[in-house]
Amino acid sequence: MATVTDSASPTQPSDATPQHRYTADLAGRIEQRWQDRWSEEGTFDAPNPVGELAPDDDRSVPADKLFVQDMFPYPSGSGLHVGHPLGYIATDVFARYHRMQGHNVLHTLGYDAFGLPAEQYAVQTGTHPRTTTESNIANMKRQLRRLGLGHDERRSLATTDVDFYHWTQWIFLQIHGAWYDKDADKARTIAELEAELDSGERTLDDGRDWASLSAADKASAIDSYRL
Repeated sequence: MATVTDSASPTQPSDATPQHRYTADLAGRIEQRWQDRWSEEGTFDAPNPVGELAPDDDRSVPADKLFVQDMFPYPSGSGLHVGHPLGYIATDVFARYHRMQGHNVLHTLGYDAFGLPAEQYAVQTGTHPRTTTESNIANMKRQLRRLGLGHDERRSLATTDVDFYHWTQWIFLQIHGAWYDKDADKARTIAELEAELDSGERTLDDGRDWASLSAADKASAIDSYRL
């Protein structure tokens, strides 16, 4: 009696990972390649109509503009926590939707680097606040980039940048040097108020004689008018 045998031996399972198997490591490499390309090509750069940030070629800038700004993270820790992307991803979806609708979307992010948290973190680590802040910002930028968010990286800022807080100081000085004229229903400069008081065109609200006041009393009276 003839015996039937299988000529082919059964395939043995292999522990080797297939070359093109989609793994977390492969997904990460694909993501990074695209993120590198986005940065190199300025995919999410929002062009200005004119000036240094205007397009280099003849491309037209969409007339419909949209500015998307997230709340600045505090670089008072070594990195982001899971609560940060919870909001940032939702904002990114909103920005991407409008970008695909043809809007010129400016979506960027800054870092709120002043304040007590940054100071406390510096004390805890025994490092100068600027050193810890700049190091933490660099790490946060790395983490945000790996999330694949569509930020215009050229416009990123920190509140400790001189070019930024120069203007916050300027705004404060404009407010400090102004007062509200109820009669004119608008803000005017302190210099105009002093000129009107010196000329007698205006009198103090409390009835005191401006001309008879000492320099200190005049300064105190002026301060009561400031915004």
